[in-house]
Amino acid sequence: MLGIIWGIIVVLFIVWLIGIIFHIAGGLINILLVVILILIIWNLIQSARNKRNG
Repeated sequence: MLGIIWGIIVVLFIVWLIGIIFHIAGGLINILLVVILILIIWNLIQSARNKRNG
């Protein structure tokens, strides 16, 4: 499951960078940044739980 989340994070980050570089979809870029941050925080929480329980 963590591999899928990291894959989504990487794809969103790349799309976000492309949007910034080429000035595409101004508001959407900020939404993508928020989604990336939420996924990273979620991933860190899941990793901490797995280490504590395992």
